[in-house]
Amino acid sequence: MDWSREWLGTRATILLPTLVAVLSFATGVVNIGVTGIEGPLADVVPRSIQRTAGFTGALTGFSLLLGVVGLRRRLRVAWYLIVVLLPVSALQGVVQSSAVSVPLVVLSLVSLPVLLLNRRRFDRSVDLSTAQLAAGAALLGALVYGTVGTYALREDFNNVSSLTDAFYYTLVTASTVGYGDITPTTEQATLFAMSVVVLGTASFAIALGSLLGPAIEKRLSEALGNMTDAQLDLLENHVVVLGYGDLTEPILEELVDATDFVVITPDSETAARLQQRDIAVLTADPSDEEPLRRAGIEDARAAVAATNDDAQDALSILTAHSLNPDLNIVAAATERENIEKLRRAGASTVISPALIGGHLLVQSALGREGMENIADHLLDIEREDDADI
Repeated sequence: MDWSREWLGTRATILLPTLVAVLSFATGVVNIGVTGIEGPLADVVPRSIQRTAGFTGALTGFSLLLGVVGLRRRLRVAWYLIVVLLPVSALQGVVQSSAVSVPLVVLSLVSLPVLLLNRRRFDRSVDLSTAQLAAGAALLGALVYGTVGTYALREDFNNVSSLTDAFYYTLVTASTVGYGDITPTTEQATLFAMSVVVLGTASFAIALGSLLGPAIEKRLSEALGNMTDAQLDLLENHVVVLGYGDLTEPILEELVDATDFVVITPDSETAARLQQRDIAVLTADPSDEEPLRRAGIEDARAAVAATNDDAQDALSILTAHSLNPDLNIVAAATERENIEKLRRAGASTVISPALIGGHLLVQSALGREGMENIADHLLDIEREDDADI
């Protein structure tokens, strides 16, 4: 495997910001109780920034984790978010000016070039469902309603004198936390507070449901033998297995220890069985463009078609070749007359296991010695290649 893909590819682009997020959160927690900074920057950095340096790191770390979730789905907006936050985390590490902040600064600076290098990989726009848009609008509307209303009625509440106080009251009320430090003092304010409770809790519940929906979908996908989009998005330099049949099983056994791969099969029972063996699988027709794109056919190193159905394999090969003309496609032909047809469909290499096996068996039956040694020699060559690697 190309080392540049391993160290500078999509996985590294996701792993490095994740480590930065953890470090940023950890250093933020460590410095929460610090009221000022020490070191050469103590006289340069304004006192207000020094006071915020203790907790902003934790907030930045949490925001980075949210961005990493978006990166796993290859969202462009998440890429932009992390590009902005990485310099911020490095600056916070410098301002905090402590020994635990040094790894944060270094890793933040190292992560940024890797992120910029892989910019083209994160090209998806945010695709929100109607329910998710409605949940976001409801939550935002409830918070705006509560904040504006509380500030307008600030004379009827105790301890409310600014928009920050009004937003704080709305947030703790809508989220059902209710510290009790701000309370209504008139009947009008009490009625308004009741409306904030109803609208706020309802909007939070809707938003929570929209967030739990994808998690439930993930569980259902795993139960049905499907990889999730987040898992598929991490595939690169892998092998795409087009379909599943009797010839496919020994191929999978070889691929398990050799490289990452994903199987595309329309049979849900087969997909569930492969999923139970921790084999990446996508339940779909391998001759359709959409599942091949989801399986990362553009970033794959090779594709294999061996299902005992040459006609189906030809369709799958044709689709894969049209999506990635440079892809190395290897096919197994069940019938001799289909070898050239599979090549014309786009297969780079076509092998007939039955033809080769039949030739070895016949030659051995006719008394020609060494047929078994030929098969053993092929396996020995493979073992030697593995040892050299």
